[in-house]
Amino acid sequence: MSNREGSLEAPTRHPIDWKSPEYLDEPKIVAEMERIFDICHGCRRCVSLCNTFPKLFDLIDEGPSGELDGVPREKFWDVVDQCYLCDLCYMVKCPYVPPHPWNVDFPHLMLRAKAYQFSEGTMKHPVRDRLLSSTERNGKLATIPIVVQTVNAAAKVKPLRALGEKVVGVHRDAWVPEFAPRKFRPNAAPSPAHAVKDGAQTPGRVAIFSTCYVNYNEPGIGHDLLAILDHNEIPYVLVEGEACCGMPKLEQGDLESVERLKERNIAPLVRLAREGYAILTPVPSCTLMFKQELPLLFPHDEDVKAVRDAMFDPFEYLMARRRDGLLRTEFPRPLGKVAYHVPCHSRVQKIGQKTREALEQVPGTEVTTIERCSGHAGTWGVKKEFHETALKIGRPVFRQVADAAPDFFASDCQLAAHHIEEGLGADRGRAELRHPITLLRMAYGLPD
Repeated sequence: MSNREGSLEAPTRHPIDWKSPEYLDEPKIVAEMERIFDICHGCRRCVSLCNTFPKLFDLIDEGPSGELDGVPREKFWDVVDQCYLCDLCYMVKCPYVPPHPWNVDFPHLMLRAKAYQFSEGTMKHPVRDRLLSSTERNGKLATIPIVVQTVNAAAKVKPLRALGEKVVGVHRDAWVPEFAPRKFRPNAAPSPAHAVKDGAQTPGRVAIFSTCYVNYNEPGIGHDLLAILDHNEIPYVLVEGEACCGMPKLEQGDLESVERLKERNIAPLVRLAREGYAILTPVPSCTLMFKQELPLLFPHDEDVKAVRDAMFDPFEYLMARRRDGLLRTEFPRPLGKVAYHVPCHSRVQKIGQKTREALEQVPGTEVTTIERCSGHAGTWGVKKEFHETALKIGRPVFRQVADAAPDFFASDCQLAAHHIEEGLGADRGRAELRHPITLLRMAYGLPD
């Protein structure tokens, strides 16, 4: 093993060879966990990021030797359960990621371990985890007329939530999203016939991958994005035949379902990419799925690469549009004080703080930026066994929002924003939760 301490080179990522027979070989997985856990034990730089590393270090420190050799190998899987694949340890903390010869990719090792658990059926709550990760199916069922009112009402009944905690394993007090009676996609306004104005950095027309969450839970975010595009005379279309991006399945280690969803999505997306559309997704995890995870899972698929290259975070696109001189910058409504939380899956896209940049251009707006995990982590934070830990992880964020005493608090990840709302409790004060896209629509003075 190299004695080289750390690396000053830019991180690189190796493709995920998930179809290799060795990928799901348990002895090899455990051996790799042993190798990387020992490196983490000697470093401990990531201890403040989540509960994965404290769990690992507690197992080591409470063992008979105070070293990794004192930890029973079956306890390694308790560490795996704590990881929700935020990717921050890889992107912002670990000094031993590739191209360093120690080749530490902690998140993708955890993904490999989760894939093994899924393939072997050793998940602790398989029914619950499959249910929570089936976002598209859940949305289709829950938004049937009459059913939607029943589902939303049941989520607010404490005895039913207590029963759900016992039977399904979703914490009785965790925030869960409501389902919208009017979905986004069928009710989206068609694009006016604006002329296509390509910029040096931006295509002049946009395709919207609406995401399960915006389509079924908070369609207002999608409508606000369309209003902003229309206001800036950017023609748009919705992606046809859209399916779930696959991130919820990835987080469970269900890689075959990820591949099936990829096959459904890439065909319509690559056609748009090759026709010169910028593809926007209003949920950071979905953007990251197409930008990073699918290209690593399918490194030889040229269609996946083409979609990756056309994919934008909405504010990444809008700020590039501004640099092209093609974005309106007249904002009649000030926003006052905004506490803005940067989600983990926005940070690891390596695009900079484009949302903060957009909000700060609004006159009469003061933005407090918070770069720390909220603790929600997709479906992880609502699970019975993890919800209290999710709130613990989020406390520094909750405190920073409360200390800012904002008029609005926001996160590009609306799940994180609602988790922050739950964590704030009475400390919320006068602050209102608004998605950053909604805040920009408000600043433009556009009607709701």
